[in-house]
Amino acid sequence: MEHSFLIQVLLMLVIAIIAIALLRRAGLPAILAYLATGVISGPAGFNWFSQHQMHSVAELGVVLLMFSLGLEFSLPRLWAMRRTVFGLGSAQVFVTAIVAIGVSLVSGLSLVEAIVVGSAIALSSTAIVLKLLNEQGWLRRRHGELSVSVLLFQDIAVVPLLILLPLLSAQGEPMTWQSISYAMLEGVAAFVLLMAFGKWALPKLFDEVARSRSNELFVLSTLVVALITGAFTQWIGLSMALGAFMAGMLLGESQYKRQLEADIRPFRDLLMGLFFISIGMLLDFSLVLAFWWQILLLVVAVIFGKAVIVFGLLRLAKESFRTSVATAISLAQVGEFSFVVLALAVNYELLAPTLSTKLVMVAVLSMAVAPWLVRHSVDIARRLQGARGRSPEDLHIDPALEHANDLVLILGYGRVGQTIARFMKTEAVPFLVLDLDPTRVSEARRAGEPVYFGDVSKRSILKQAKIKQAKLIVLTFSEGRILEDVLPLCRQLAPDAKILVRTRDDEGMEELEQAGASQVIPESLEGSLMLVSQVLYQCGVPLNRILKRLEYERRNHYQYLHGFFSGAETDFTLELLHAVALPKGAHVVGVPLSDIPWDKLRVEIRAVRRAGAEVESPELDWCIKAGDTLILLGKPRRIEKAEHYLLQG
Repeated sequence: MEHSFLIQVLLMLVIAIIAIALLRRAGLPAILAYLATGVISGPAGFNWFSQHQMHSVAELGVVLLMFSLGLEFSLPRLWAMRRTVFGLGSAQVFVTAIVAIGVSLVSGLSLVEAIVVGSAIALSSTAIVLKLLNEQGWLRRRHGELSVSVLLFQDIAVVPLLILLPLLSAQGEPMTWQSISYAMLEGVAAFVLLMAFGKWALPKLFDEVARSRSNELFVLSTLVVALITGAFTQWIGLSMALGAFMAGMLLGESQYKRQLEADIRPFRDLLMGLFFISIGMLLDFSLVLAFWWQILLLVVAVIFGKAVIVFGLLRLAKESFRTSVATAISLAQVGEFSFVVLALAVNYELLAPTLSTKLVMVAVLSMAVAPWLVRHSVDIARRLQGARGRSPEDLHIDPALEHANDLVLILGYGRVGQTIARFMKTEAVPFLVLDLDPTRVSEARRAGEPVYFGDVSKRSILKQAKIKQAKLIVLTFSEGRILEDVLPLCRQLAPDAKILVRTRDDEGMEELEQAGASQVIPESLEGSLMLVSQVLYQCGVPLNRILKRLEYERRNHYQYLHGFFSGAETDFTLELLHAVALPKGAHVVGVPLSDIPWDKLRVEIRAVRRAGAEVESPELDWCIKAGDTLILLGKPRRIEKAEHYLLQG
């Protein structure tokens, strides 16, 4: 029997691995894979485990999730974002919950069921939204900042829900405002007690643990602290997750925060996976098939309703149309904490199985479409704005006609673009900038800068910017895909203009020049040249000689900045410099350089050292003598073969 149980656990883990791999390739979150695993393993599938068997282990996953959330709960960060967090965030949660509660009551649900449903629907997926915003590079954009603020308040709102749900279960006792107030005061008292004790005890405990220099003891202490605080809050009638959150919050400001996060993450991820598997076991597909049209209708209603509420609140806060739409779409799904609320509600017998299954499927489907919605939120906002009319951010691009033929067109207004623009302004050189960050464009335009919103990969935008009349075009962004798309288009529209391209290094430098770049400026190599110029100047080398040397390096594609003598941590995919000393009996002594098959050896001779003097790029009629040292450039294996040939033939 025990042997059979282990085989079933193994099969369940194999299913989870396959499901995660397949859904990740499809760009869907891993949560859906765990839910699918629960469906396959539970009563609706092979029936290997009951939901009750998974409950205890799954609850530990929720405890560790709340502990991790507490670690991330930063009071200074919260205070810095207080206006959007407690203003917009609280408004979104309360308005969405009230609307959902009202609709639920009209649909015939009891007040308790309506409160649970409203609380679950009001929450969005912190994990999915933050991950996708980070992947798209939108965390610093206005709609990204607003989304983070709302999600932060939603995470805070989970805490009073953890206090409220046990109260609503009340084992048949009627719920009154007095009982709710008493439970809230009980939660506040527990919070204050744990904060007071933890502030004094936990730092001392972890100081002692850290002195032991035992990683095992540190991990064990972290788990024990999370579980003990959870057990304490459960003992006084609250949820375990609330106590774990408080413990994480206490330790979040300590010097051990990063280590605690790293230690707890593997356990949290594994146990959270089991939690979502247990949620999947709740799904009854006979009910899903029976009520499929209601579920799809609810999904559309939830996504559309949440988006409309967030959009309306942002417009009332005087945010731009595009920012409001993008933020609303990003927050329109149901979140992973909704599963926590629904699971606790089922455990406390607050929801009927039929209603719970419907809500879980609504959450699953909304999270399934969330990645597509978030990734396309900006495009959807832009199209809706275009259908609605031009906004102040989309001003007509109109450079001054008297300077049109002397104009410098700067594409990209990040750190590099802004630095170039400042120097251009100082020297009174007319310029125009295009950028795709609406917040940055709005800020710059309010400061009087000639910066316009526009996608530089669009032909019509570049034509509006008078690219044909520009004498110089500067591409300041370094994304390879954009360079590949934009550079040929710029060269096609402005065949006579000089085009300067900024890159991080010189990889693909020749391809960029072939695509139309007049000059490629690799940032890392130019930084090295600037340092070299300062060193030479401080050593007394004349300035004109330094400038000539720098210009020579640029003309020769940074020849001296390639090839370095190998060390212990050398990347052997690079070309290296190697010195080969030729003794009296070496094979090539007395042979001119022209007789050595350099093409077959596939290495380059950089210099020859003779009698303490070095000759760079020697002529091919140079005759090698005993005692000469050849400086070769090439990849390690080729260098090794070349050295063998030079010494032994």
